[in-house]
Amino acid sequence: MKELHTEIEIDASAERVWEALTDFSSMGEWNPFIRSLEGAAKVGERLKARVTPPGGRSMTFKATVIKADAGKELRWLGRTLIPGVLDGEEYFLIEALDGDKIRFVHGELLMGILVPILGLLGLLKSTQAGFEEMNQALKQRAESG
Repeated sequence: MKELHTEIEIDASAERVWEALTDFSSMGEWNPFIRSLEGAAKVGERLKARVTPPGGRSMTFKATVIKADAGKELRWLGRTLIPGVLDGEEYFLIEALDGDKIRFVHGELLMGILVPILGLLGLLKSTQAGFEEMNQALKQRAESG
């Protein structure tokens, strides 16, 4: 198993950040990493996402929402056709800080026999960079109102 982990402080309310994060229909307008996202932030919902890591090629994957706690946490699980080959649980946590400020934690737990190959191909580093770019864009979107 490998975990990617990023975090950023955002000067906006948890509600505002949640609203920006879960407005899937406008994701491609502001997000440099997740270029499109179809579905809804509801447990059991099937999602279809297109991601573009920095300097990489776009990839499309399907996932299922496994947790959607408004203003606090969103998680989805994507897997290959055969469980255990490559599974990814992406998570977004919104932690309240003093005032109207939050800590946004964005990461992914990668599991399966292909995880070491992703590292060798440089895909883990580019995905981590994509998470960081997305976090900055979310910060800008939430803080601009």
